[in-house]
Formats: sequence, structure tokens, C-alpha cells
Amino acid sequence: MAETVKNATVHNTKGDLFTSFDVDDFAVPHGKDEVWRYVPLRRLRGLHDGTFAEPIAPIIDVEIPESVEGATTQIVSRTDALVGRSGKAVDRVGAQAFTSAENALVLSFAAGSVNKTPVAIKVQGAGLDNTTFAHLVIDVEAGAEAVVDLRYTGTGTHADNVEFVIGDNAKLTVIVDASWNDDAVHMSGQTAILGRDATLRHSAAVFGGEVVRIVPRVKFTQPGGDAEMLGVYFADDGQFFEQRLLVDHAVPNCRSNVLYKGALQADPTSGKPEAHTAWIGDVLIRSNALGTDTYEANRNLVLTEGARADAVPNLEIETGEIAGAGHAATVGRFDDEQEFYLRSRGIPPEEARRLIVRGFFSEVIGRIPVAEIREELESRVAAELESLQAKKANA
Repeated sequence: MAETVKNATVHNTKGDLFTSFDVDDFAVPHGKDEVWRYVPLRRLRGLHDGTFAEPIAPIIDVEIPESVEGATTQIVSRTDALVGRSGKAVDRVGAQAFTSAENALVLSFAAGSVNKTPVAIKVQGAGLDNTTFAHLVIDVEAGAEAVVDLRYTGTGTHADNVEFVIGDNAKLTVIVDASWNDDAVHMSGQTAILGRDATLRHSAAVFGGEVVRIVPRVKFTQPGGDAEMLGVYFADDGQFFEQRLLVDHAVPNCRSNVLYKGALQADPTSGKPEAHTAWIGDVLIRSNALGTDTYEANRNLVLTEGARADAVPNLEIETGEIAGAGHAATVGRFDDEQEFYLRSRGIPPEEARRLIVRGFFSEVIGRIPVAEIREELESRVAAELESLQAKKANA
């Protein structure tokens, strides 16, 4: 057996992490490891150290509307040439998911096909006491345009790898929606490679689950690529959500924009662990990535006591010949001036707070191109705020 490596071993840059699909290549994570330091490892139900319950087959359904053209699905072996093109796992859980998955599901969009209607991939939890693993590949061939709604529901313990392979002049819009029950555990490694003049619009929404960790990694392989990474999350008592991103500008004249917004609320008397979110955003601009234009931002709104948000933006720049690069992160409470303005116009305090929070999220939700999904996410924000109000009323 090969010697195991330290978790997230960096060689030259953060884009040069050790990768493998062999779980035995990785040491068991510990809380002192930098990339795991926020994660409550004891709550992962053994996904990180091999003590998980005997896995069963995942429950995955793909719905292709009749109006969608050029979309096909197939089940292939994990060793098939269609698998692994966007990169291998960067941590033990990702390698475990690959090793334990029986096969891979490939959703392909034929070259030149243009579809505005979403194709739905629905992953259903197999039950609280069950563990599932999966590998998904979404392949958008040259010149194609596609929209994918990847949704997780139910409960259980689930880990997966999701690949996005976007060909030359192709465009993929994907909404990753973690609509889990509040007792689910989900670990997801998501990798994307973009061809020449390719476009990725990746939106992540996390409102459900006990522990949810999503690790998107984007790499440009040819000039002209454009990636937008959006995210919204809302954590309550007992929930831990982590988003850990890397955008790897490895070639010239590519653009990326990252914007994540999160809110947290808690009831210190509930007896549950504190509401906790962590956002780590890494952008790497390699020495030959001339003309890069990138910006990343993370905004967090802490609504109550007993909640904690960690935000860590990082820029690694190896050349000064770029169009622009910047980052920002904030963790704060309500804007008192906004609340005062609304209340001065006769709006009750609780309604003013709801309006501020909904406006806070609207900048991200409004960019999602599917109206039904936008409306659903806005409804979830409203439901979270109503839950907070109900807790206060019963206190």
C-alpha cells in the first residue's frame, strides 16, 4: 500500500493539492488539519474514517423534460473514460465516495444542443441509519447550452463526487440545492473544467441538513472561460454548513466572480450545537494567467446569539499582468440605519427585519435564471424568518 499523505498536502500552490481516488492514499482527517479545522468530525457518522454504516445503493432519479433535446443518461463503470476528467478527490471523504460507489451516472448534452429548461437530478436520502455514495458526471459538449437542477432531499448519510465537464463555447447553469431534512449529513466534492470560451454558472443553496460540506473546484483549461459561483445558506440550531471553494486561473484571459451570502440564527436554550457556517474561498492566478479578471465576496448576517460564522477569502497571485483581482468578507448583524429607516416609516420591527434579510439575499437569488427556483428559495428564507419569530414568541 502506498504511503498515506497529509490531508490537503500543498506542493506549489493551493491548486496543486495531492489528488487521488484511492481512499488508502489519504490519512484520516483530524481537527488540527487546516482544511478540516472547522468541521465537526465526530458528527460525520464515519465518512472520514471508514466507520460509516454498511453502504447501500443511492436513490438517484433523472428527469429530462420532453422539450429538452440532446440530453442522454447512462450508467458506466467508475473506470470508464468518461469518469475522472475534471480531476480526482482532494480529501479522504471524496476518495471514499469514489471507492465505495458502485458505478457513475453520466448526464450528457450533445454538441450544439441549446436548452433553457432544467434537467432535474434528484438525490434522495436512503434513511437516517443508511449510508450512500455516488459519482455524477455532467458533460456539456462543445457549443451546447444546458440547465441542471441538482437537488438533495430526505435524510441519511451521503457523500458524492460531482463532475462538470464544459466543452468549448458551451454553457452550463447548475443549481445545487441541499434541501435535506435537518438530520442529514452530506459531503460533496464538485469539480469543473472549462474549455475555450466556456461558461459556468454554479449556484449553491444550503438550507437543510445537520452537517453539509460542499467543496467546488473550478479550473480553466483554455482562454476565454467565464465562471460565476453563487451561494446562499441559512443555518439554524445544530446545523453546520461549510463551503470551501477554489477557482484556478491556469490560462490567460478568463473571468470569475464569486458571491456567497449566508444568515445564521439560533436558540441558545435549545441544547443543540451552535449554528455554525464556514466559507473558505481560494482564487489562484497562476504565472501564465495573463489578463485574469476575478473578484470574490462572502457576506454573513448573524441574527441571534449562539451563532458563529467564519469567512476566509484568499487570493494567490503569481503575475501582475491581470485585469483585476479582489476579495472581501464580512460577518455582522443588522444594519441599524436600515432598520431605523424602515421603522421610521411605520413598519413594525419584526417586519423591518424580515425585509432587510430578504433584501440581503435577493442580490444572489435574483441571479438564478430559473424563476421557479428563485421563488422557492425566497419562500425558504421567509420560512426561516417565521421560524425565528415563532421561537421568540414562545420564549
